[in-house]
Amino acid sequence: EVQLVESGGGLVQPGGSLRLSCAASGFDFGTYVMSWVRQAPGEGPEWVSAISAGGRFKYYADSVKGRFTISRDSAKDTVFLQMNNLRPEDTAVYYCNPGALHRKSFYPTDNWGAGTQVTVSA
Repeated sequence: EVQLVESGGGLVQPGGSLRLSCAASGFDFGTYVMSWVRQAPGEGPEWVSAISAGGRFKYYADSVKGRFTISRDSAKDTVFLQMNNLRPEDTAVYYCNPGALHRKSFYPTDNWGAGTQVTVSA
């Protein structure tokens, strides 16, 4: 069974940092593009970042470019999202997903974890 377990969220002040982790299991992690998606209360999901299967290529939404960094550890089947200079508008539940990225569009799979809450507030 595919399992995705996000962790690392919390409450931080504007300008602060968090490092999110996504532990994956139940599929061949090393062959999948992995993405981070976030969803704020009352809003639809927003694709945030993606990393290629081998980790060579990284992609970011304009809203987080320059502030967030995605990475992966193939030995641990884990994807990370380092978030710096956090803003209140970054407040959301963050999910990882082994979806595809093609022609600037994100195509998620039906596999979702519980997500991890990130709250940015003074």
